[in-house]
Amino acid sequence: TEQPIEFLSGGNQQKVLLSRWLLTRPQFLILDEPTRGIDVGAHAEIIRLIETLCADGLALLVISSELEELVGYADRVIIMRDRKQVAEIPLAQLSVPAIMNAIAA
Repeated sequence: TEQPIEFLSGGNQQKVLLSRWLLTRPQFLILDEPTRGIDVGAHAEIIRLIETLCADGLALLVISSELEELVGYADRVIIMRDRKQVAEIPLAQLSVPAIMNAIAA
């Protein structure tokens, strides 16, 4: 059944928005905290979608405080402070401790 988006759960709203954006066939997508505040099932689906998009070669800029997630799908992590890049961690060195050290530096 069809249901207005405002009556869907937060996770389902996120999935609808992502689906709408993907219908435009973007070459580059910016996701700001894509899994914040959603239920576990929707969270897992969005992570799988991000991993699939990465594997398919879509360029993604993901802004996230979920470090474990970033380590799971990122090719590199860039740490920003006061609108300036302060660190870049390449895939070969990517880990939660490496990100935490860069944040704390």
